[in-house]
Amino acid sequence: MKTLHEVGTLGGWMNDVLISWGIPSEYANMFDEFVVAALIILLAVGLNYFFQAIVVGGIKRYARRFPYRWNTLLVKRKVVHHLLHVVPGVLIYLLLPLAFVKGKDMLVFSQRICAVYIIVAILLTLNAMLLVMLDIYNSKEIRKNHPIRGLVQVCQVVLFFLGGILIVATLINKSPITLFAGLGAAATVLMLVFKDSILGFVSGVQLSANDMLRIGDWVTLPNGMADGIVQEITLNTVKIQNWDNTITTIPPYTMVNSTFQNWRGMQESGGRRVDKRIWLDLDTIRFSTPEELERIRKEVPLMSDYVPAEGEMPTNSQLYREYIERYLMSLPVVNQDLDLIITQKEPTERGLPIRVYFFSRVKAWKQYEHIQSDIFDHLLGMAPRFSLKLYQGI
Repeated sequence: MKTLHEVGTLGGWMNDVLISWGIPSEYANMFDEFVVAALIILLAVGLNYFFQAIVVGGIKRYARRFPYRWNTLLVKRKVVHHLLHVVPGVLIYLLLPLAFVKGKDMLVFSQRICAVYIIVAILLTLNAMLLVMLDIYNSKEIRKNHPIRGLVQVCQVVLFFLGGILIVATLINKSPITLFAGLGAAATVLMLVFKDSILGFVSGVQLSANDMLRIGDWVTLPNGMADGIVQEITLNTVKIQNWDNTITTIPPYTMVNSTFQNWRGMQESGGRRVDKRIWLDLDTIRFSTPEELERIRKEVPLMSDYVPAEGEMPTNSQLYREYIERYLMSLPVVNQDLDLIITQKEPTERGLPIRVYFFSRVKAWKQYEHIQSDIFDHLLGMAPRFSLKLYQGI
């Protein structure tokens, strides 16, 4: 006599099939529901591959024909791919009661596993959407001024944290609200576990809100920890590529709690500062005679129209400072709109320092070093024309 389960259900139909294949009825009664469940899963997987081929394949072809930013990123980050995984999960969840009619406990367990699968698929979809938004934002010029990778990472942490709570609540058949209430007692532990992430997030907000650091900034940290270009700002790290092409990784809160030098102001200004000294031998400094002044006018074109103040007898050091100023003002590479100061500082045991202070229009490191080296080579070479000797220690 067949039971109600064996009549008019998929399980009963499968039971008859298994018995017709020569399998003893006691084994057929044990495995018929599992076989039906396996068939349902195979059907769902097949449909998943079908939809993946149709939908994802169609989007890929569309992205190749119309390569707009958003559709290309949907393919790259697999947003639709993860979203379509929800379909077989929902299908299996709805069809499982047709398989497990006798085994109620197995039905509940299977549906919980299926619900976890659906939650994971949704989490991966939302995470992919966050990455798409990040990619679109990073393609904009504004991203250098306001990087949001750290903020996106915080959203990812919150997303997967909430997803983890939902998964645990589903597996143990408890309300997520109950689990959240229980987490209050574990807040201290969570603070310890996520300490770096919390500090990194707060520091990242400070760096961004106060415009202290941007991607592409040249920064220098004390003690030679880093000296290079900021490549990436994330929740837990600031990545700096040093000039020797090594990479220094620093926690954001280190940048907030300690001092660092940001050269952005120089890069955005009209010039890069040059501030050096030329040391003159004190024994060679003297007043210039009219004959010597006339010789300088003839030998040094930039001084041809120089006339001292009435009654003034300039020193050769004074003439040399005048020449330095005129020479720098004649160079197109020197920004005349910014400070140009040639001054004499206090004498020391090393001689008399002449401070040369100006700004180069060229700010790139290699060209900047080349330009200032050429300028000072010329100034050092011109000192003997003014009967001056440069100081060099014995």
